[in-house]
Amino acid sequence: MNHNRTIMHVDMNAFFASIEQHENPGLRNKPIAVVGSGHRTVVTTASYEARRFGVKTGMNRYEAKKVCKELIFVVGDNRKYIGASMRVMDILSGFSPVVEPYSIDEAFVDMTGTEALLGEAEHAAKEIKRKIKDAIGIRCSIGIAPNKLLAKLASDMQKPDGLVVIKRSDVGKVLEDMPVGKLCGIGPSLTSQLEGLGIRTCGALGRFPEGILKRRFGIIGTRLKLMGQGIDEGVVVPVDPEVKSIGHSHTLPSDISDKSAVKWHIFKLSSMVAKRARRHGLMGSAVQLTLRYSDFNTFTRRARLSMPSNDERVITAAASAMLDSIRLAMAVRLVGVTVSGVAKDEGQLELFQGGGKRHKALEAMDSINEAFGSSTLTWAVLNDDKLESNVISPAWRPTGARMIDCR
Repeated sequence: MNHNRTIMHVDMNAFFASIEQHENPGLRNKPIAVVGSGHRTVVTTASYEARRFGVKTGMNRYEAKKVCKELIFVVGDNRKYIGASMRVMDILSGFSPVVEPYSIDEAFVDMTGTEALLGEAEHAAKEIKRKIKDAIGIRCSIGIAPNKLLAKLASDMQKPDGLVVIKRSDVGKVLEDMPVGKLCGIGPSLTSQLEGLGIRTCGALGRFPEGILKRRFGIIGTRLKLMGQGIDEGVVVPVDPEVKSIGHSHTLPSDISDKSAVKWHIFKLSSMVAKRARRHGLMGSAVQLTLRYSDFNTFTRRARLSMPSNDERVITAAASAMLDSIRLAMAVRLVGVTVSGVAKDEGQLELFQGGGKRHKALEAMDSINEAFGSSTLTWAVLNDDKLESNVISPAWRPTGARMIDCR
């Protein structure tokens, strides 16, 4: 392991909102929130002007408007954000061959060994900020540190438009009074549990007895102590990680109790899942159905397939059978379909008559939609598309099976 690494974390500031403000001068310097097209959508990104009032990601429209009466809602355009994200990734690739897209609006860049060509990492970071501003008109914050954990922390320390360098010799000083919740991977629940042990700062976490942490948190106890000391051996991974599942979920425009209506959404979501699986030559061996009731209680059901598949009709049948096996306790507000046990499609033929024809028909449909747009050719029952625009999953990647086609 190279212990003299230089890792950069690039984080686009209020990404979706910043793009909307750049493209529409009338929104600049105003509190805006990017939302989906449904009336029950939530805030995906708030501008910094809105954040000053307390508008946060995940708030519904009513909550957001309550804390900021002047808030302007803007329906998001996923195509626009994906295009901007891919331009950012292209810019980063010009500074290092080792770039890991972490989400649609952030990435890790391994700058180790680039000094002879590009100069100090801080100089390269300033150039990256300039190029991104010139290309898509928005700002980003960059953190530079000896590892990914500290680089991510550094990029959060001076937002927006920040540039923070954490040198190896300064790690102890930086972490001593830093709240543990500032570290990536330590969320509110874990923060609360650590506070219960009297651990509030990274310095305290790094000094806490490892044995107690392991008894309380299991195997991650050791990892937590290392995090408190600013130690992270994770490497920047420039390729799409191995995909274990492919899924889509959708919050419905209004709660529904009719199972036939729920099945329509199951078919739509299954088609989206199957299309992504086929594009990347993948098949799933199990199907998971997720339902969220109107009271926000969420449950899942999972069933194995008789053989791996990437056919939406097979996925739909499995998910619909699970729906038929239960009694809806109340109206449904969210539906999700996921295939898991994902593996490469090795060209296995279906063991029933007509399987080959079905496979060729799906291939033809995919080819037409790839050339002319994702909904050019679709199933008749889905022609009256009831799905409104959704937000992009945090797991989105600009390449591989985690990229969602929004054309």
